[in-house]
Amino acid sequence: MLNVSIIIPAWNEAERIHDCLLNATRQTVMPHEVLVVDNKSTDDTCAIVEQFIKDHPEAPVKLLHQNDEQGLIPTRNYGLNAATGDVLGRFDADCMIRPDWVEVVSGIFTEDSAAMGATGPVMYYDMPSRHFGLKGDNSLRKRIYKADGGQPLLFGSNMALRASAWHQIADEVCRDKADVMHEDIDISLHLMGKGLKTVYSPRMIAAMSARRMDTSFGSFLNYMRRFRNTFNAHPQHWRKHKPEILFTAMYPAMHLFYPVWQKVLSTADINPAEAAWINEQMQLAESQGKQLYDETPTDEEYDEKHAE
Repeated sequence: MLNVSIIIPAWNEAERIHDCLLNATRQTVMPHEVLVVDNKSTDDTCAIVEQFIKDHPEAPVKLLHQNDEQGLIPTRNYGLNAATGDVLGRFDADCMIRPDWVEVVSGIFTEDSAAMGATGPVMYYDMPSRHFGLKGDNSLRKRIYKADGGQPLLFGSNMALRASAWHQIADEVCRDKADVMHEDIDISLHLMGKGLKTVYSPRMIAAMSARRMDTSFGSFLNYMRRFRNTFNAHPQHWRKHKPEILFTAMYPAMHLFYPVWQKVLSTADINPAEAAWINEQMQLAESQGKQLYDETPTDEEYDEKHAE
């Protein structure tokens, strides 16, 4: 089995980075390394990662710093170039990967020697009917998230590259100084331009926030235009379907409902990111003979401890 590095670009992700690292290290197969690449965060992101490393010395988590340039692409590139695994997994700092993600990703590239990039569906953990939404996302991505007659486009919140494939395109991927493109689609098209195969696997599952739907309509439209801008930068590639049309049609209802559901979660004191894969994590812990959480002390134990 090939080993898997995980690269997590991070800028001011104090709210979610701890949950993200828990998911990245509560796996059926431990990743080769988890590289958090900080990009000049001004919040507690670095302190939280450093504390996680102290609290979990068995986890292969490392904190890197990319301070030369502000932006996702140079930060992503820094992490991908620093990684030492056979396969390079990449997702955002607010993403929660399923507990078998590393095992599944390793299997995809081990079983298919021609696969150079892989992606899969996502579940929106801060929306209701999460597993129903996962089915819908799976159906959408495997049918219309494609280019050049059917080759899957990689999705930045849930993607992996064979290390050898990344090194073939590392010096060619667009820098996008104007920040108007989808960097994950850009990677996909650079792979396709070299005749390298991308694959889609319904078993490669991650969870992400639907917070994009909480932005203004103007901001959302600008984000959707990134699809067109990216393909315009690669005129030799083409696509039959335009996912942005569907996403834009979904925006009004999602934009109204998202903040309402966040209030429900807040009232119920639920951390949706922590709860994303809790059942699967509990099952994994039981199968490994581990205790996921410490037992709550009894009143007697608490009194004895504080009487000392």
